[in-house]
Amino acid sequence: MDIHQLKVFTSVFKNKSFSRASEDLHLTQPTISNHIKALENEFDCKLFDRLGRSIIPTREAEVLYGHSMEIIEKANNLKEAIGQMKKELTGKLVIGASTIPGVYLMPLMMKEFQKRYPSISFQIVISDSKGIVDSISRHELLLGIVGAKLGDENIKYISFVEDGLIVVSAPSLIEKDILTVKELAGLPMVIREEGSGTRRETEKILESKGMSFNNFKISGVFGSTDAVKQAVKAGLGISILSKFSVADELKNNILGEIKLLDTQMKRRFYIVTHRKRTLPFVYEKFLEHLMFESKNI
Repeated sequence: MDIHQLKVFTSVFKNKSFSRASEDLHLTQPTISNHIKALENEFDCKLFDRLGRSIIPTREAEVLYGHSMEIIEKANNLKEAIGQMKKELTGKLVIGASTIPGVYLMPLMMKEFQKRYPSISFQIVISDSKGIVDSISRHELLLGIVGAKLGDENIKYISFVEDGLIVVSAPSLIEKDILTVKELAGLPMVIREEGSGTRRETEKILESKGMSFNNFKISGVFGSTDAVKQAVKAGLGISILSKFSVADELKNNILGEIKLLDTQMKRRFYIVTHRKRTLPFVYEKFLEHLMFESKNI
């Protein structure tokens, strides 16, 4: 058994497929099969039940997966420790982020970190807040940034930065630029999909005013902030969006803000990790960087 065999096994386990593991690791399927067979011979057990083109992990595979992930993490930490001795951080950071922090905050954070550690590369996985939290809960990601706290006891939430939610509209749709929340209900609205942190926070704000989306004419539900912005620009309706996401549009008068008389809409972004996982050294350094940079936002 070697670390390479364990990496092959964990890829097959996560992908539930020899062919997808082959694509993931850029190895041939016979090579993947040989590594799995070698592990099965070494542990004298079957790791996957093959049902046609589908495979199902056995209970032995479930046990081996947890230990394999721990071994792989320790091996990666060892590489990072050697890199630290050379006074240079190296490696690839895979960070999960909901739309707003992923699109509008992370690029600047990455740029500043790479100035200090040019050998670091990034992969940013964009999903809604629930998707990122679920991925960390399933050990598919180590670190994420989300726009809402969700009820998962395995997840640790670290307060990051404050975001303002504002009502925006196409300038042609605005007759009054100061309204109450109840007056908003007279206007059509476009919203994000369920699972979005922006939508979740908007629902909380409306609930605090004794309202819900049922009080509005919902003109459209969209799966991304950019899609919502395009719908608002087209005059499909108003929307409630992050101030970070519409800063350029407001500055260039492409969108207009409707101010609210009776409420201020704010939320926090959170850095999320798994309570039972130890972050590798390079992730710890990036977490420190995020917390330092958050003071300047």
